[in-house]
Amino acid sequence: MSTDLRSAAQEYMIRYGGDTFPNLFRSAKGSVVIDDTGREILDFTSGQMCATLGHNHPAIVEAVRRAGEEAFHLFSGMIPEVVAELAARLATDWMNPPLQKSIFVNTGSESNEVALRIAKMYTGGYEILAVGGSWHGVTGGTSAVSFASDRKGYGVPVPGVFVMPEPNEYRPYIKGLSAEDSALACLEIGLKMFDMASSGRRAAIVIEPIISAGGVLVPPRSYMQALRRAADERGMLLIFDEAQTAFGRIGERSASDFFGVVPDIMTVSKTLGGGIPLAATITSGKIEEDVHQKGFTFYTSHVSDPLPARVGLAVLETIQREDLIQRARSMGGYLREQLQELGKRYEAIGDVRGEGMLLGVELVQDRESRLPHHQLGALTTQRCFELGLSMNIRRRPERGSVWRIAPPLTISKADIDRGLAILEQALRESLDELAQR
Repeated sequence: MSTDLRSAAQEYMIRYGGDTFPNLFRSAKGSVVIDDTGREILDFTSGQMCATLGHNHPAIVEAVRRAGEEAFHLFSGMIPEVVAELAARLATDWMNPPLQKSIFVNTGSESNEVALRIAKMYTGGYEILAVGGSWHGVTGGTSAVSFASDRKGYGVPVPGVFVMPEPNEYRPYIKGLSAEDSALACLEIGLKMFDMASSGRRAAIVIEPIISAGGVLVPPRSYMQALRRAADERGMLLIFDEAQTAFGRIGERSASDFFGVVPDIMTVSKTLGGGIPLAATITSGKIEEDVHQKGFTFYTSHVSDPLPARVGLAVLETIQREDLIQRARSMGGYLREQLQELGKRYEAIGDVRGEGMLLGVELVQDRESRLPHHQLGALTTQRCFELGLSMNIRRRPERGSVWRIAPPLTISKADIDRGLAILEQALRESLDELAQR
């Protein structure tokens, strides 16, 4: 049966990019996924970074069961009670003022499309300033403002998009400056170049507060504060794409809390749905009223669906009940310390960075040159999987060879230790293999 289904996958499925595996997968629970041979694989990626509570958490299973007794789907103009409850919960418990108005869709790409459409309608402009290394989605508008990879071959992108260099503490673009000064200088240069090219129809600045696809880059707080001022000075809205950083992943409610900066629009997705497709775009009452009066629409078949909303409530309640924000700080701190200890034993580990349970480990050819070791990244990722560990979200050679590690917030210390042991074995064996070539 497994062989037949593997053949079916190869024959009938469109290959959609990213890292794929020769085997299929059967089930998942907690921090473990099980393939079609029955082999257990420890998951250091929370699925696609979505299963922050672990796979098939009992609270999510119960939420899905309850939705089956209430409703999975309704006409989009019929607002389910559970959707109103989720909107209220976000506004009162999770967002900083004035963020209080939400729309619920399915994916991060959708939530960012909503944000871009709101910004353009509110300002009357169309120019979007994005950050290098960013990843905001694969739809028309979001792919145009994504610069981590996958930009070639899809025709003319949406016009009006500008890019500025990302702040990179490990590889600062401007030599001879501190990491913070280099980041601020990059911002100043990027803004000046944007101002020179702008036609005056400015709409928004969009950023992942922690630039994940670009290598888990954490900007200085001063950078984010300066970005807030830059948006205000230009009459632009500031959009935070918090698909990966909201709801506890980094040991805070959100990156907005971490940086002490409130955007005009926040988009959330992965960490809200717990593995079920759910995303939201959240903005102020002032902005919502303005675009509503101008005729704003984002009316899809699955906007405001009750099933994902019921799951979203369960995710938020579980984070609070199980104190998972604090757990992300403590367990993430432990994981980071152990990775740093690994770095002391292996010259190939150039940098360990990130916050909470969103961490990046950069592999280099040597620490003096800091040249990225793409080959080692590929070998270690493959070897880890062979040994029973899925530990890298996706390799992006053009951005540097960085393990992107994001385990479930519920992962046990024993599973972290087991994963670390596999990591070290895979690294050691991969280095030995390269030395023998």
